Amino acid sequence: TLFTDKELLPFSLSDLADQLGSSIPTTFKRQSPFLTHPVFHDYHSEHELLRYMYLLQSKDLSLVHSMIPLGSCTMKLNATAEMVPVTWPEFSRLHPFAPSNQAQGYQSLFQQLEAWLAEITGFEAVSLQPNAGSQGEYAGLMVIRAYQEERGQEQRNICLIPVSAHGTNPASAVIAGLKVVPVACDNHGNIDLHDLEAKSAQYHDTLACLMVTYPSTHGVFEESIRKVCEIVHAHEGQVYLDGANMNAMVGLVRPGAIGADVCHLNLHKTFCIPHGGGGPGMGPIAVAPHLAPFLPGHPLGQVGGSKGIGPIAAAPYGSPNILPISWVFIKLMGSEGLTKATQVAILNANYMASRLIKYYPVLFTGKNGMAAHEFILDLRPFKKSAEVEVEDVAKRLMDFGFHAPTISWPVPGTLMIEPTESESKVELDRYCDALILIRQEIAEIEEGHLPRDNNPLKHAPHTIEVIAQSEWPHPYTRETAAFPAPWLRQHKFWPSVSRIDNVYGDRNLVCTCPPMESYPS
Repeated sequence: TLFTDKELLPFSLSDLADQLGSSIPTTFKRQSPFLTHPVFHDYHSEHELLRYMYLLQSKDLSLVHSMIPLGSCTMKLNATAEMVPVTWPEFSRLHPFAPSNQAQGYQSLFQQLEAWLAEITGFEAVSLQPNAGSQGEYAGLMVIRAYQEERGQEQRNICLIPVSAHGTNPASAVIAGLKVVPVACDNHGNIDLHDLEAKSAQYHDTLACLMVTYPSTHGVFEESIRKVCEIVHAHEGQVYLDGANMNAMVGLVRPGAIGADVCHLNLHKTFCIPHGGGGPGMGPIAVAPHLAPFLPGHPLGQVGGSKGIGPIAAAPYGSPNILPISWVFIKLMGSEGLTKATQVAILNANYMASRLIKYYPVLFTGKNGMAAHEFILDLRPFKKSAEVEVEDVAKRLMDFGFHAPTISWPVPGTLMIEPTESESKVELDRYCDALILIRQEIAEIEEGHLPRDNNPLKHAPHTIEVIAQSEWPHPYTRETAAFPAPWLRQHKFWPSVSRIDNVYGDRNLVCTCPPMESYPS
């Protein structure tokens, strides 16, 4: 009894289990076995479980290893100082439907963040409710529909979407009950004003809105964006600006100042909430004064406008626990810091483009030959010259310890690179050097020094198991395969698996869980 209380507890766990069991209706009692997967039975100590978890973690390449320049994803630094408040119980343990008088701190945070985002965008009001960029799109479109209905224009159900728009736009428009009409782009990736004018006139009586991404998904600041907005407004449509590329705008240009009526912001991109692995996201919308009355409301919270649409998320403020991240980011940066970050993001993208254009064609630029915060490399010529696909380059980058950029979007056979403001020149140069070395390997294939079907690109990535095999059936060395750049001698992130058949995987579900027969019918 030295380390325990002398008096026993007045109940036993078995008694509690019996009482709990009797309170559950028979129809709800589990009849089937549970936790049957072997992983739940292989680790019987905390040490073993901890090592297993870190083994899984070691297979994941993340921003702690190298830059992840996924175009249109804005994989920037998620600073520790921004993340710490999420762990504070004052934020993390509060129920989303707690009475407002018990959540004054949160209320203050909401109000400040809404005011800051309104200032950044140049709009009148903000709703923090949407839980993702796609939800923001849906919310913004529903606000537009409510506005059109309020003014007796229920028939307005046409949504014009340029082919350069962000990929989720058509899906959001359809879910919002709108009919999508595409608008052409010219050879430079800009909206074709003649086609926009023609489509706007054709649907003059039914035009609800235009969805436009600025800068465009082609990585270009469209000089005609004000004219685009004027054309749509002339036909009584509204302009929805997709804020996916807001990292190229903050502190430099406001969506409200160029003619947009509503936009969404990806807090999980531009404002530093982590989003690797699929979430969580937040996509608040900012609106002009005439749309403010229609912002989404909620039955359990006093949010939204006086004529607000219904809730589009479970909680009045979406996912409030992660809002402190963006609050801290904006507070730490200040107006000058936010502007500087945008400038550096654009500078970094153009620095990389200026180095790589000697080796790969840059697909779209503005009239001054510059890109916005991201740029697109055209790899399509290599399919004919060396039978090298964009996927081969993406896989080969894994041998250099890098995550590939966005591939084959918005243009098939291309790489879209967005370095963000967070990366140093050293890291930018490492990534450029990797792509330049890969281009040299492609040249060796083009010149016949390497076979088209047996070269470092076609067999990438090279795992440690492949490198350690006694037989080496390739015309290039193991060193070329696994250590193609000098920095890899200091630290090497080894891919866990070699080349997989992506197309087969996309078309066929191969489950590694227990067989389907083990599940109840």
